[in-house]
Amino acid sequence: MKSNYALALSSAFLLWLAWPPIPYTTPLLLVALVPLFIAISRIMSEPGPKKGKQVFLTAGLTFLVWNTACIYWVYNAISAYNNPVVALLVSLIPYGLGALLMTFAFWLFYRLKLVTASPKLAYFGLVSFWVSMEYLHASWDLAFPWMTLGNGLAGMHQLAQWYETTGVYGGSVWIILSNILAFEAWKSYQQNTGYLKIRTGLGWLLLVLIPVGISLAKYYNYQEKPMPVNVVVVQPNIDPYEKMGGMSTANQLDILTKLSDSVAQVNTEYFIWPETALPSYVDEEKIRDSREFHSLQQFLNRYKNGTLITGMETMRFYNEQKTISSSLDPNSGRYYDHFNTAVQLENSPNVQFYHKSKLVPGVEKMPFPKLLSFLSPVFAGLGGTVSGWGWQDDPGVFYSQSGVGVSPVICYESLWGSWIGQSVKDGAQLIAIITNDGWWGNTSGKDQHFLYAKLRAIETRRWVVRSANTGISGFIDQRGDVVKQSGWWKRDALKMDVNLNDQLTFYTKSGDIIAQLLSLCGIGLALLIPLKAFSRKKA
Repeated sequence: MKSNYALALSSAFLLWLAWPPIPYTTPLLLVALVPLFIAISRIMSEPGPKKGKQVFLTAGLTFLVWNTACIYWVYNAISAYNNPVVALLVSLIPYGLGALLMTFAFWLFYRLKLVTASPKLAYFGLVSFWVSMEYLHASWDLAFPWMTLGNGLAGMHQLAQWYETTGVYGGSVWIILSNILAFEAWKSYQQNTGYLKIRTGLGWLLLVLIPVGISLAKYYNYQEKPMPVNVVVVQPNIDPYEKMGGMSTANQLDILTKLSDSVAQVNTEYFIWPETALPSYVDEEKIRDSREFHSLQQFLNRYKNGTLITGMETMRFYNEQKTISSSLDPNSGRYYDHFNTAVQLENSPNVQFYHKSKLVPGVEKMPFPKLLSFLSPVFAGLGGTVSGWGWQDDPGVFYSQSGVGVSPVICYESLWGSWIGQSVKDGAQLIAIITNDGWWGNTSGKDQHFLYAKLRAIETRRWVVRSANTGISGFIDQRGDVVKQSGWWKRDALKMDVNLNDQLTFYTKSGDIIAQLLSLCGIGLALLIPLKAFSRKKA
């Protein structure tokens, strides 16, 4: 038992060592699960009761330790809650829930292996169960897909160029299959099975080398079509705990405009400011009458073709409850939503809004609000977010006066390749990520978040321009290369000519079809387990 737990911890250590932002260790992902496979194989071959429980606890140890070690930094944001009960409940989502789903995938694999005589079917089941759990964790109201296995290739994006076809779930499939074949090769070597040993080892080697070769060929042969626009990204470096009350909006606006002016040129077409760059609430219907709007217009008047995308907190009012997230204002009798918003302004009265839609569960949105609405008073009493932020159902595209389409992405949304891919499919030629990573402090969280953006660039073959309040800001080209970036906790502004692209990749057209198909297979194989068990019992 103890040796199995040691193997489980070995897998956890290898997964952690291979995960961004640790450099040059990414290939370890291709063998990191082998010790866990050895432990599960031992449990199944040894006599004794409650093997399912042992498999669950062993796999659970691997994934709980790995998840916690990689996203320890989440605690820095959660600890801001004054109520420890809410902090505990919110922390269960990133630390416990993702690990539980991964563990459940391995437990289903164990159960399927018990009822089928085909090892290949059992392994196909594992791939299906794993991707199903990842897809679920990106699709439901408790979503936190930070640790999707395919995200690990962000550490060496040169190996992930085929994400333009498969997206991040293709990476998950490759990593799981590699670990399966590596384990089978190890088992064949242990059993000294001659030709079978060579064949299995060669099969694993080909599975690794062929995608790597394809990826490197794509990387070194990829050519961008010249279609340049000049973009400025700004990093004001304002403490996130002070910007909401410790510093006036006017002072923050002064910092943003001066930084922009310091690097801008006459033909600058885009200025990108971070999430909630302007922290004061603005009524969207009355934004043109606001002081902020007039100040921003004065700034843009200096740049004839200039367009500004900035984070802002906005409100929208209704005469009746139009959305589940809206709240009643007892003074006016009207309902309202408040949004974490990306706003586009230009040298005209035209204003475009995009509302952050992938909201952090428990922090920005109450999970399953229709189902759990009866818990609202309890949740509010604990200090949590009841109605939460409002959101929109579809991704948005901002269009400039010159017709350039930009995909506005707010913070956490950069984890969803298919969400961004849909906006690209709808006409976006450039991806603009605005974020505020300062809540996590100087930890690996900010680095992981920045590196994951490389995968979005590869999936869509679009430049990513990233403006962060407190770092990291920068530019990522269509191959996923970081061309320019800012430092941590540094007030900075960067400019660059970036190339637009209007061609669509296969992944942009098809979305997460791999995850969807494997999820259907996973459901079917999960149903097969009790049917097979019942048939055996009846026989």
